[in-house]
Amino acid sequence: MRRCYSTFLLTATKPKRPLNSNHQLLKLVDSCKSMAEIKQAHTQLIITGLILHPIPASRLIKLLTLSSFASLSYAHLAFIQIPSPDLFIYNTMIKAHAPTIHLSRNSLVIFRSMLRSSSLLPNQYTFVFVFKACCNGLGVLEGEQVRVHAIKLGLESNVFVRNVLIQMYANWGLVDDARRVFDWSFGWDLYSWNLMIGGYVGSSDMDHARELFDLMPERDVVTWSTMITGYVQVGCFIEALELFREMLQVGPTPNEFTLASALAACANLVALDQGRWIHVYIDKAGIKLNEQLLASLIDMYAKCGEIEFASNVFYNKYGAKQKVWPWNAMIGGFAMHGQSREAINLFEQMKMENIAPNKVTFVTLLNACSHGKMVEEGRQYFKSMSSSHGIEPEIEHYGCMVDLLGRGGLLKEAEEIILTMPMAPDAIIWGALLGACRIHRDTEMGERIGKAIKELDPSHVGCHVLLANMYSAAGRWNEAKVVREKIEICGTKKTPGCTSIELNGVFHQFLVGDRSHPQTKQIYTFLDEMATKLKIAGYVPEIGEVLLDIDDEEDRETALSRHSEKLAIAFGLINTPARTPIRIVKNLRVCGDCHQATKFISKVYDREIIVRDRIRFHHFRDGLCSCKDYW
Repeated sequence: MRRCYSTFLLTATKPKRPLNSNHQLLKLVDSCKSMAEIKQAHTQLIITGLILHPIPASRLIKLLTLSSFASLSYAHLAFIQIPSPDLFIYNTMIKAHAPTIHLSRNSLVIFRSMLRSSSLLPNQYTFVFVFKACCNGLGVLEGEQVRVHAIKLGLESNVFVRNVLIQMYANWGLVDDARRVFDWSFGWDLYSWNLMIGGYVGSSDMDHARELFDLMPERDVVTWSTMITGYVQVGCFIEALELFREMLQVGPTPNEFTLASALAACANLVALDQGRWIHVYIDKAGIKLNEQLLASLIDMYAKCGEIEFASNVFYNKYGAKQKVWPWNAMIGGFAMHGQSREAINLFEQMKMENIAPNKVTFVTLLNACSHGKMVEEGRQYFKSMSSSHGIEPEIEHYGCMVDLLGRGGLLKEAEEIILTMPMAPDAIIWGALLGACRIHRDTEMGERIGKAIKELDPSHVGCHVLLANMYSAAGRWNEAKVVREKIEICGTKKTPGCTSIELNGVFHQFLVGDRSHPQTKQIYTFLDEMATKLKIAGYVPEIGEVLLDIDDEEDRETALSRHSEKLAIAFGLINTPARTPIRIVKNLRVCGDCHQATKFISKVYDREIIVRDRIRFHHFRDGLCSCKDYW
């Protein structure tokens, strides 16, 4: 085939007259709707010699690279047989290969062949396309080599070239180099600013991103959305919502990406009122509710404790869901609320509607099985990942299985999973097993697992804290004290327990033993009164939850009463009307004593108390918890 093609080229002659733009063969090329038609038109161009003319050759290459039925392999064969490709053809070929990681090196090969084999000089578009290829798969060395050519030709100062240089360095994580390109430039456009801010956001440097944001002469919806998303990614949810409010006052109209990030901030803060306001705004403003925004809306309601409303949004309010994201959000919502059977039923419905699950789907599904103590179902779904869905389990899925088996008391089987999985276990997955050892009070295995974690990560403070918990629960105060001292010697610190509660749009945060709140005196007086009422109702403090070496039992009870969730609940009881729900969010797993105490509080004070901890939701009503004491 290739020899025949070359023969045609040898016998073809370039037309002597200028080519008429209405030439029938040009119209034939432009009208091609399939590869078969392209090949027929290509043959005619060779026979007539028009393939030697730059205009037909350019149109052919453009069609082969940019149409819906493009074929880069065929385009390459056609390209290498064109005797003298013009700059447009070179740029088109470079551009076509640039976006794909495994083909991006071809862009550099074509660029080098242009420099070696022709008298053509690259223009600004050439460098834009080559640098984009460098962004998508090539290394620092190649990018720097191309940059030298841009400097030699005086094109580095071109705004398009400069912008893609900023993007290239930012993609490599070389944000300081990107900033140098930005600072050395003049005449920035809005895209330049957005790229530089995006580079800082991508490296989680929100301080420098905010610095640039405040300096910008103008901002568009991309600028605001990037900043809000950046704050969400680094866990600065309050800052994200503050910026969102500012955008509503002085910025452009938010789009679906802005709103998805704002909803994520609400979800993480359990800011239900603000999340509801955004929902109303979406409907009233006629914002296009794509499936990612729908997933964010479902996730917000679920993480704010309104699982029934999340379910209503999923099932009734909006139309067909052809993408996996809303399904994942709803399955995950059911899982975190302990509605395991509902999560499994939804997954089965998802399969019936031919929605292909992804890796996230199985993380949420296995979590649902874990919270529902559905060990056998979890085993089956884990096996089906590769056998039925072609998804190879990753370490997160193995971690879910360890959690499922560990919670179910199958500690040996959970350990076997870790020892036989195809990747090396990390401290996190061993920590899941250690947590199960604590739940089932298997101190012997816990000590052994603790040593394994220490070898992997000597500074892993969570391991030491869990061991101290286990010793304290067993009344082995001396061993607990030794472990705590090791933590202090290493200089590492346990993440402090922090509980937050929203009141009238203001977030109040409490640490264990916190006395910084303006209502501290009132809160502590209320706690003392509450402790008396709870004891009368039958509450007995679980002093094994005390991590400190406190000899006096009364002092241990006092230490327990100052846990952050109890402070937040007391604040809520003081400041909200009777019989209204109280919503709090804890950054760590709620301890056994606080869980027990909150059950009594819900009954004594006739309140529904909704607690979201690091693991799941707990709905306390009339002395009972939705988790059925399994969490």
